[in-house]
Amino acid sequence: MNSRNFALFCNSFFLLCGLAAPAAAQSQPAHPVVLRAARLLDVKNGRELKPGEVLVEGERIVEVASAVKRATGAEVIDLGDRTLLPGLIDVHIHLFLHPGAEDLQTVQESVPQRTIMAALAAHDDLMAGFTAERDMGTEGAGSADTAVRNAINQGLIPGPRLRISGNAVNILGGHEDAIGCNPAQHVLPNADYANNADELVAVMRQQFKEGADFIKIYETGSDRIKDGKLTTPYQYTEAQLETAVKEAARVGKRVAVHATGEPGTLYAAQAGVASIDHADQLSDETVRLMKEKQIFAVPTFTIFEYFAEHAATPQRAAREHEMLDVKAAEFKKQVAAGVPMAVGSDVGPFPHGTQAREFLLMVKYGMSPLAVLQADLLNGAKLLGWEGQIGALEPGFLADVIAVEGDPLQDIGALEKVSFVMKDGVVYKK
Repeated sequence: MNSRNFALFCNSFFLLCGLAAPAAAQSQPAHPVVLRAARLLDVKNGRELKPGEVLVEGERIVEVASAVKRATGAEVIDLGDRTLLPGLIDVHIHLFLHPGAEDLQTVQESVPQRTIMAALAAHDDLMAGFTAERDMGTEGAGSADTAVRNAINQGLIPGPRLRISGNAVNILGGHEDAIGCNPAQHVLPNADYANNADELVAVMRQQFKEGADFIKIYETGSDRIKDGKLTTPYQYTEAQLETAVKEAARVGKRVAVHATGEPGTLYAAQAGVASIDHADQLSDETVRLMKEKQIFAVPTFTIFEYFAEHAATPQRAAREHEMLDVKAAEFKKQVAAGVPMAVGSDVGPFPHGTQAREFLLMVKYGMSPLAVLQADLLNGAKLLGWEGQIGALEPGFLADVIAVEGDPLQDIGALEKVSFVMKDGVVYKK
């Protein structure tokens, strides 16, 4: 199917699903656009312009001020008593997952079906104001996320700009290896096997060949908690992770790890990964290294809260709540110690488009609204490799702009009320 026919298919598909045909299939307006609102967030300096205006030409921001120059023929979009801010960033998502039995859906649903679901999820995330995301593994759908990313980039379907990893990487018998399934059925794992350094390199090269922007490695699991103490086995040694980090660096890419506790988190920090996702408990030495190397912790509170509130049994619920309590206490220590933070929700097992809840939980457990916004927008842009392109409203940056009802510096919950979305200078929600 050529790109024109695929575009026609995508438009028909979204119409059948009751969604607007992809605005991304249109080019940016031929005329300049001025966005105006009561407030505009200067995230770097932690202040607001009142009122605020953004002049957009094509896909780029040209000027930001209380009153920008009105170019001839400019369209003015007055958003009233709202706050303009950069498009939100979620650095830990799963487009190929949806609410329900996570293990079963990866077995029962075909990769084509899951890819269609991923396209719908990308739409929902964009409509919620998330204009950039990092997909942390397709959970058994291989490199299908390459197709979703490319379709978004080509303007065939609406969605955030994406960094993608394909399948995550795991050891035999590790965190995502269909543990508990009937061995006679030979249920496939939701990750690619690599049991030593040589296999890590081989798997990574295949994933890069298939389009991965970065590599996700499962470094710990499964987790156990007793009397407030987390224990979790590591999967790769520091030396093995260092091999992976060096192989990714060889082609200008990076490694992120799923790691909840010691010693796996320490091995990851020693190896120099880009981020430690979940980061439930960190030793003093791990904290020191993360600060020194500017390795981001990605707490993912929302998924922990969701699992606690949707547990299958009271016993499971108690265990999940205990895990969340430990995580929250440890997070406060990490914030006080100055661990670099980025914002990732682990959306997928809970509904796409609802992950702004992560901002509220990070404030609840110890960060100020401004600090969370800076972690999301400034640190998120660095982590995704788009520093200087997204994450701030500045001349020369890509025109990823949203508007929310209220003032997020006073009430972070305003981020759950996104009423306007622009990405690359194209308006998706108004």
